[in-house]
Amino acid sequence: MAFEGLTERLQNALGKLRKKGKVSEADVNTAMREIRMALLEADVNFKVVKDFINTVKKRAVGAEVLDSLTPAQQIVKIVDEELTKMMGEKAVPLNKAPHIPTIIMMVGLQGAGKTTTAGKLAYRLKTKEHARPMFIAADVYRPAAIDQLKQIGENIDVPVFEMGTDTDPVEIVRQGLTQASLQNNDYVIIDTAGRLQIDEKLMQELQNIKDLAKPNEILLVVDAMTGQAAVDVAEGFNKDLDITGVVLTKLDGDTRGGAALSIRAVTGKPIKFIGQGEKKNDLDIFYPDRMANRILGMGDMLTLIDKAQETYDKKQADDMAEKIKENSFDFNDFVAQMDQLQQMGPLEDILKMVPGMANNPALKNVKIDPKDIAHTKAIVYSMTPAEREDPDLLSSSRRRRIAAGSGRPIQEVNRMIKQFNQSKKVMNQMTKGNMKGMDQMLGGGVKGRIGKMAMNRMIKKNKRNKKKRMKNIKRYQSK
Repeated sequence: MAFEGLTERLQNALGKLRKKGKVSEADVNTAMREIRMALLEADVNFKVVKDFINTVKKRAVGAEVLDSLTPAQQIVKIVDEELTKMMGEKAVPLNKAPHIPTIIMMVGLQGAGKTTTAGKLAYRLKTKEHARPMFIAADVYRPAAIDQLKQIGENIDVPVFEMGTDTDPVEIVRQGLTQASLQNNDYVIIDTAGRLQIDEKLMQELQNIKDLAKPNEILLVVDAMTGQAAVDVAEGFNKDLDITGVVLTKLDGDTRGGAALSIRAVTGKPIKFIGQGEKKNDLDIFYPDRMANRILGMGDMLTLIDKAQETYDKKQADDMAEKIKENSFDFNDFVAQMDQLQQMGPLEDILKMVPGMANNPALKNVKIDPKDIAHTKAIVYSMTPAEREDPDLLSSSRRRRIAAGSGRPIQEVNRMIKQFNQSKKVMNQMTKGNMKGMDQMLGGGVKGRIGKMAMNRMIKKNKRNKKKRMKNIKRYQSK
């Protein structure tokens, strides 16, 4: 995630406040200096940082905060609220036409991921709204741009209107809109040309397309990895085209994340979507409050729930629950569960959405290699159908055969089977209301050790917080 460095710096600054029972104005000033440096190093716009710090500081040094029982927690709450406000407070939906089609014009510089994002957006509209989108290929300059859009359209079964590279883009859009009306398409997504930089010729062409199409949305696609430059690009496009929203791409890359914190404040235009990955479903609605929580290391349970619901199969879940209850959970179910978890995204990213786990030292350098999951599947697929359904059949000789068939060491096969049996036992205990097995479930493998360490830390932290609260209450009562 783009904000790992910023999250760590902010947590350090706010963590120092949390250690103090009573917070003074000097303590707030010190924390604000550290937060200012963290934001500037994350490539957040200087004026945005200045306004943010002034607002937070003004609220934080108020009597109702410094004289409260938990001043540090109050300040964290203020920082969270102001971060959310900086990024727009609420998610902003797509503008829709009162009648079909809704016209969406995609604009941006070359290399920002405009065509790919157009494909992700069309896939999202098709799968979540059951809409009938259509592309218009209006980028006649970039080599293979039309071929790329046609390939995307073929992959997601969305039609592409194109007239080659020798026709004026405005004429292509004119005829494309006529075609969309005949086909009763709900959405028309116009993939326009980009440049390496903003120039007069590009802007004039885009303005001509805008005047003709009268789009309901002009979405600017910007590369989050360009940092502060993304804000400058957004300002330029907004000045000439009056964009309606922004899509931030490559937010999963090696970027400091400043663009997400600056664009809304500088342009006044909302970030509507963020792209984090290369898959066709890797386009998410931008929720400022959830992003603020993630930046502050508070996790993001709502997005985690959303991702789970996207991959959730109620019948499969009910069948799985019944099997666990009957203690008939087998290796076929194990692989199915693994596949469902993988669909939610990289496991290390999923873990960081859990409150208390984001920027956790135990998780900081953990990379769960997809090969490890592939190796586990290879072991299962090397079993016979009978062995998958009845793990009790797995004798020593059978395990040696499975190891040879999967190309994995016998020790790895034994370890995987042991962990499976432990998990199965714990799940069965949990369905009967016995939570004593939780420690066992957390005990196996890398992820298990991480979970156990995190749980122990949370227990200790709760005890420390309870002691602090009691001290603060006594101090307050003695006044």
